[in-house]
Amino acid sequence: MMPRPFLPSLLFSCLTVCVGAPVVLAQSAAPMPHDMAQHGMTLPRPAPASAAKPAATSAGGRTWVHFPAAAKRATLAQMRGHLQALGEIQTALSKSEFELAAHLAENKLGVSSMHGEMFDSARYMPAGMREMGYAMHQSASQFALVAQDASVTGDVRPALAALARVTQNCVACHAAYKLK
Repeated sequence: MMPRPFLPSLLFSCLTVCVGAPVVLAQSAAPMPHDMAQHGMTLPRPAPASAAKPAATSAGGRTWVHFPAAAKRATLAQMRGHLQALGEIQTALSKSEFELAAHLAENKLGVSSMHGEMFDSARYMPAGMREMGYAMHQSASQFALVAQDASVTGDVRPALAALARVTQNCVACHAAYKLK
């Protein structure tokens, strides 16, 4: 008779070999905390108080966020890239290309994508905006895991729900903040 702890790992190994891809265990709906420092990454420090202008509220109730011109251009370009990635992910899902959708999400939107000019621009963001941005990246990484599950189960519904959470994070941030 085999010891009991051996059975789950044997089952996992068999599923991995039979399916031909790693099986992702069930994920919770809530974002999992992630320590970026383990990847050698930390959120940029906020700009010194002398460089930051006081926040003002726009006519639409959104908080104006003042960025240097180059940082604003880079951030807006990156956000347009995020929209393009969302479209590419939706196209992949419509074709049941779940692995592609997962790859796009993690590499273009997920925590793994947090580098470059937009990551550097985070120093100009108020804390709430940075937190919302990070929540979006976390939800994209979670979507990637759920999309991989869909490649095994064939059920797209959990992936669509996870993708909706990514979009909801985008909408919440854009409803609260506006670059100036």
